[in-house]
Amino acid sequence: MSDTSIVLRIIPVSYLSGLGLRRPHRMIERHVMAYRRQWLIVVSGFFEPLFYLLSMRAGVGDLVGDVSVAGRSVPYDAFVAPALMASSAMNGAIFDSTGNVLHRLKYARIYDAALATPMGPADVAVGEISWALIRGQIYAIGFLAVMAAMGLTESWWSLMALPVCALIGLTFASIGFLGTTYMRGWSDMEIVNTLMMPLFLFSATFFPISSYGGWAWVVQLSPLYHGVALVRACNAGVWTASLVVHALVLLVISVVMLAWGSRRIDRLLRR
Repeated sequence: MSDTSIVLRIIPVSYLSGLGLRRPHRMIERHVMAYRRQWLIVVSGFFEPLFYLLSMRAGVGDLVGDVSVAGRSVPYDAFVAPALMASSAMNGAIFDSTGNVLHRLKYARIYDAALATPMGPADVAVGEISWALIRGQIYAIGFLAVMAAMGLTESWWSLMALPVCALIGLTFASIGFLGTTYMRGWSDMEIVNTLMMPLFLFSATFFPISSYGGWAWVVQLSPLYHGVALVRACNAGVWTASLVVHALVLLVISVVMLAWGSRRIDRLLRR
């Protein structure tokens, strides 16, 4: 038995039974065992934001110049890097909670097998969302290490970006899981790809929110925008009251999507 398996088996879960949860960690244990020799698949989505960051460092940053963050000027790559870190956490969470969940739900029928055990639909939902969050957090940790190596972290406050990225991962894992329960087949994955690109480009990722003028309110509808604002503040070590609002928006979305997704998977699996 692996060390990971032993750790997961001794996690106390009795306190979750009142929420309809018995063993959500078993789903995580299953994925750890399944991916232990396929680690490259797990980290594949990390590279897209990394290549964007390297392109900013290689030449685009020199063309743009400095950008104002919290009243002070920073190089463009230092402005973009925290946003790409937030995007990296989003990628890890959304990719695992959509395509992989769709495969396990409609084709591999893994969830049907899970229900033949003491696990319930709520365990499946929480376990899958937790695994997607973990994948997003792996991306965030790797990206923060790259930022530190490139000299783009301004203080030790940058470490606070990791729990923020966990919240971002939870938000997008919950959204992705809920959306997947409505998918009819692989063709619906194109919807995810279509939505992800504008979300990535227009969440104040590459431009300050002031650059959008009268369309700034549209940008603020994006969950990624709130995550970007939080990670950027952590990297700069600047704290304002508005950050509480950003965190609350992500938390509320996470709770609502998680509850909704749990009900949807319960309905689908009990048909």
